[in-house]
Amino acid sequence: MFNGNISIRNKNGDEKVKIERPGGSLSPIWSICWNPSREEHHDILAVADWGQKLSFYHLSGKQIGKDRPLNFDPCCISYFTKGEYILLGGSDKQVSLFTKDGMRLGTVGEQTSWVWTCKVKPDSNYVVVGCQDGTISFYQLIFSTVHGLYKDRYAYRDSMTDVIVQHLITEQKVRIKCKELVKKIAIYKNRLAIQLPEKIIIYELFSDDSSDMHYRVTEKIVKKFECNLLVVCAQHIILCQEKRLQCLSFRGVKEREWQMESLIRYIKVIGGPPGREGLLVGLKNGQILKIFVDNLLAIILLKQATAVRCLDMSASRNKLAVVDENDTCLVYDIHTKELLFQEPNANSVAWNTQCEDMLCFSGGGYLNIKASTFPVHQQKLQGFVVGYNGSKIFCLHAFSMSAVEVPQSAPMYQYLDRKMFKEAYQIACLGVTDTDWRELAMEALEGLEFETAKKAFTRVQDLRYLELISSIEERKKRGETNNDLFLADVFSYQGKLHEAAKLYKRSGHENLALEMYTDLRMFEYAKDFLGSGDPKETKMLITKQADWARNIKEPKAAVEMYISAGEHIKAIEISGNHGWVDMLIDIARKLDKAEREPLLLCARYFKKLNNPGYAAETYLKIGDLKSLVQLHVETQRWDEAFALGEKHPEFKDDIYVPYAQWLAENDRFEEAQKAFHKAGRQGEAVRVLEQLTHNAVVESRFHDAAYYYWMLSMQCLDIAQADPAQKDEMLGKFHHFQHLAELYHGYHAIHRYMEEPFSSHRPETLFNISRFLLHSLTKDTPLGISKVKTLFTLAKQSKALGAYKLARHAYDKLQGLKIPDRFQKSIELGSLTIRSKPFHDSEELVPLCYRCSTNNPLLNNLGNVCVNCRQPFIFSASSYEVLHLVEFYLEEGITDEEAISLIDLETPRPQRESKWQEITSHDSQTLRLDETIDSMGDGDPFTAKLSFEQGGSEFVPVVVSRMVLRCMSRRDVLIKRWPLPLRWQYFRSLLPDASITMCPSCFQMFHSEDYELLVLQHTCCPYCRRHIDDLSP
Repeated sequence: MFNGNISIRNKNGDEKVKIERPGGSLSPIWSICWNPSREEHHDILAVADWGQKLSFYHLSGKQIGKDRPLNFDPCCISYFTKGEYILLGGSDKQVSLFTKDGMRLGTVGEQTSWVWTCKVKPDSNYVVVGCQDGTISFYQLIFSTVHGLYKDRYAYRDSMTDVIVQHLITEQKVRIKCKELVKKIAIYKNRLAIQLPEKIIIYELFSDDSSDMHYRVTEKIVKKFECNLLVVCAQHIILCQEKRLQCLSFRGVKEREWQMESLIRYIKVIGGPPGREGLLVGLKNGQILKIFVDNLLAIILLKQATAVRCLDMSASRNKLAVVDENDTCLVYDIHTKELLFQEPNANSVAWNTQCEDMLCFSGGGYLNIKASTFPVHQQKLQGFVVGYNGSKIFCLHAFSMSAVEVPQSAPMYQYLDRKMFKEAYQIACLGVTDTDWRELAMEALEGLEFETAKKAFTRVQDLRYLELISSIEERKKRGETNNDLFLADVFSYQGKLHEAAKLYKRSGHENLALEMYTDLRMFEYAKDFLGSGDPKETKMLITKQADWARNIKEPKAAVEMYISAGEHIKAIEISGNHGWVDMLIDIARKLDKAEREPLLLCARYFKKLNNPGYAAETYLKIGDLKSLVQLHVETQRWDEAFALGEKHPEFKDDIYVPYAQWLAENDRFEEAQKAFHKAGRQGEAVRVLEQLTHNAVVESRFHDAAYYYWMLSMQCLDIAQADPAQKDEMLGKFHHFQHLAELYHGYHAIHRYMEEPFSSHRPETLFNISRFLLHSLTKDTPLGISKVKTLFTLAKQSKALGAYKLARHAYDKLQGLKIPDRFQKSIELGSLTIRSKPFHDSEELVPLCYRCSTNNPLLNNLGNVCVNCRQPFIFSASSYEVLHLVEFYLEEGITDEEAISLIDLETPRPQRESKWQEITSHDSQTLRLDETIDSMGDGDPFTAKLSFEQGGSEFVPVVVSRMVLRCMSRRDVLIKRWPLPLRWQYFRSLLPDASITMCPSCFQMFHSEDYELLVLQHTCCPYCRRHIDDLSP
């Protein structure tokens, strides 16, 4: 509005936003325009007022930036090309171009009167201007490309006021905002020069890193320059204006000037030391010059008839490429000035910076690549070629620069066709595919150019061919010069087998052809190279053919071939691995017994395949009895092993030791102990028994513990018999283990009575056992035996049988022991109740000594011997009653054999009246010796020997003579026939009518009725577990 305010309304005319500007009526608004750009995030309104200012606002009414002064009264404003620029016209009689931010760029057109309107044709670069004098002008705006390129860095103008530097390899970009119209750009190495309307700014990179994109200002030349071309060097800038070149320092001081004969059409920095760079200059008259910035003299390289459009010099500066105004690319030798070749349809040209003989030029919509003097390779490409680095070609199309990756396959193959392998390798290094690298390597290898081939195979990482080349080089060092042989190796590696075979044959190495064909399983071809019936070569060929059949999963054919070639071991391995037992046994039966190795291999496979019969047959064939024994042991065929051990005792250990170990592993420890014993491994046998015994005691299996202790004692007796050096020690252990066996055998009943709710033993038996244990445990108590349980049992049974005095003694003893909680109340109650009983023992329980007829007290301080004659009591191993037996000894000089013979004579003697009387009451039965009968009567000499000196404290054994032995009856005598080194023990029954049975194995005594009942219950001796069917002692 004229008052300087802005009203924004909707389509219905309703005001939405009102913008009140500070100028008010002094800045009447004459023109406004919305920015049509869709890339802007907000709607932007451009406002031109007669306060000679240009302003910008958001839709919300917020001003963007500051007001831009115009120095004229604007009459019209319009956005150009989708909001990138602004056109303004007014009292200055011209149309000016501004950036979208309000910076003036330049004049579009000058008029003779005020400009009242300017409009832009949609989606075009045409502008129409209307003036006050009625004039209408029509303009077309063309924006020239302002850019610069050096190797892989490209700088170009953007939005007329910005400069973008692009790294063509990494695609990195950096924007430099100049805020003024950018007129010229030049770039060189780490330098960047930007010409603005009133100054030139020099930038440099922060670092020397090739990928660094950070620029900083180093110098500013505040001066207006007019030039056609701008070039920057390390320390200078070069200005080109028509025919004149000026060299200025970075401070704006002119150092040199060159005046040319014709207009300068092209200028390019070709490098050099800092401050001494060289310039390549092309003139319109066809002259090409080289100028050094530190030298006033220009060097004329050559002169051609046509004007120069584009120039480039090769990497080594030996060749010059020129594009003239006729679109022809001409290549000259700089030194000889000779025209090497020329190509048509070119608008720009560039040499490869990494390869001397390669250049590319563009034109007619095609990219042309030329290597040396070979024909041109073409591919479609729009734009101008401006650089060529390795395999990358830098192309400028329209306003964008791009790096195109171009494979160098075509020029490489051109070199390969002419066998120029080194040059082809240089081209390949610029960038070709793996397939091209492999082709180069193969061609070089076939051309025997091993160095190039080695490099190429290294690029594709083909170790196989690298090994071949390495081996050929080693052979050449050793003096081999036969190229046919080398080439044959190459052909064989490439699969050209027939060509390789021909070369092998031509070089006199037919054996190599034979080896090659056999290795490749081509046996039909291999036969052509066999010698004159050499059996070794024939065998070798058959063997390899069999190997091949084996590898292609034809094992049966391989086995047959191996057998025909005499390779029995390989045939056996295949048959064994496939489980062909029939084939294995056929091979084993056909082999001679002298061929031990294949036969042993057969046997191993038979064992592996669970055919011990065939394995045994094989071992017997070669007479390997030790392996046969191991076979029987491994397969647990113990019967066959034992039979073999009987025939060959030297293998006894090899059989019985593993057998014992097998038994032990299967928890058959008792049998294992016997097997160890049979194998002569007494130490192992004893250790097994000791462990079994310990386990039995810990687990409260006292019956088993007694049995194991008995076995241990017999083991010690065997050792004492076999080793005299250990005789005394082993005999001591024998008696100790026998004693422990008796204790645990008796304690078994006590333990079961105390732990189980019911007992199979009579009270008298438990009473006798507890008395036996009490008298035996005078010293240390063995592991597992409880004195508490023993005394408690004795106390309870004594009380029940009327032995109150003994019961009171047992309870008193218990008071001094640590009693388990579960027995505490019972023992305390028993201790109290026993006080109410009379202080004496029942006479029916008193034991009688059958030697001196003395009644012994129930509690005997001497132990299990008679208090009068010191004769040891002989107890029944089941009821533990005192047996009517008296041990006697032989007079010196009487051997066991003689004693047996004398007893067997059994001289008859008159019948005598029994001295024993039976007394029966309501609750007991007693046998008593009648003192009134003459004990020395009836003519029995043994009875006379029972007498002893009264009052003596030493035990006097009964010693009998030959006459006494002769008078004895065989059925009254029991003999413990101990093996050596023990002597036999003799016992006389004083009550022949009461039968006593002795176990022939453990020599324990039993009442015959008790023994028979126990054997019927357990089918074995209750003490040593000797089976009833076992006839051996």
